[in-house]
Amino acid sequence: MTHAATLPACLDEAFRRLAAGVKDRRCAFHTPTLATTGLDGAPEIRTVVLRGFDGTQRVVLLHTDARSRKVASLLREPRCAVHLYDAVAALQLRLTGRCTVHSNDGIVEGAWRASRPASRKCYATERTPGSPVPEPPQAPTDPEMGRAHFRVLCIRFDRLEWLHLSAGGHRRALFTWRDDAALQCTWLVP
Repeated sequence: MTHAATLPACLDEAFRRLAAGVKDRRCAFHTPTLATTGLDGAPEIRTVVLRGFDGTQRVVLLHTDARSRKVASLLREPRCAVHLYDAVAALQLRLTGRCTVHSNDGIVEGAWRASRPASRKCYATERTPGSPVPEPPQAPTDPEMGRAHFRVLCIRFDRLEWLHLSAGGHRRALFTWRDDAALQCTWLVP
């Protein structure tokens, strides 16, 4: 990957890679890291799967279990960050925004229908994710049992930071959107 020569080119490339992360399981952006503020005020991070991206609305979608700690954390404090890194391209994106947890609406129904049965099984565990158990539990067998626990996280970001690492000189840029959706962008010192 060569340096993006202009700020608009950096943003276009970021959005292109986010879209690719949704569609391609082998894309580095397919599994970003989500950072939230835990119920105890401490930071919490975890790897998630990028399930949707809308560049016009500046929204990323993630799937989760309603019983997970991240849902409780996001309901209490919706501000969060998403970190994406492609080691081959030496490109890092940091998205900052607010999350809405969707439970029983068209977004959730569409996402559930579009999910593969193997993915649905992830939400069909009998016990709450993260619960202590004496031994690893059996994998769920009925994918439809997970629907009651399935949620969609909708993160609308208002800040995107781009960092491209290169022996020829790093490039760093910041894109922010105000309430009126006006884009402000600038180069930053790497």
